Amino acid sequence: MTNKNLGISEVTLLAATFIRWGLGLFILGLIMGYAPLVHYLQSAIEGNIGASLENLTLWLGCPHAVQIGGLGMIAIGAVYGLFPADKLEAETRDYTALWLCVGGPIAIAIIGYIGFFVLNAIWRSLPSSQPARETVWLFGRGLSAATYLIGVALAYMSILHITNYTGRS
Repeated sequence: MTNKNLGISEVTLLAATFIRWGLGLFILGLIMGYAPLVHYLQSAIEGNIGASLENLTLWLGCPHAVQIGGLGMIAIGAVYGLFPADKLEAETRDYTALWLCVGGPIAIAIIGYIGFFVLNAIWRSLPSSQPARETVWLFGRGLSAATYLIGVALAYMSILHITNYTGRS
């Protein structure tokens, strides 16, 4: 399906969409990275940095995952942009890959930040619930990352199909 007004093909639009979403997610990851930084700076000022560093990996995992997802989408969009778009059509698999790649990092951001506070509010009253809370939180982030991984795999399969890769040397 070609945009007749501009003469831009569907594959070119798909490539641009991957790149736009990727840049947006990368910027979201940068913005999300300021919350842990402020948290640790505040803890350092108060002299309580030891307690703050206990869950360092949990806080810092979210922004970097979103940033890496965004960079991956930019790379996928660039690869799509290299193809002779006037001779190709985007398939359902390409659009499924796009929306899985978008949904995964967004879900990581939502589960990583909002989910962390929601789970703390729900399970705060139960003193022995911290392992269960962290397990649910990490499981949700893992499912989100798996969503992104499936999207990347679909895009990769589409790229292999477009380039007629057979796996034989």
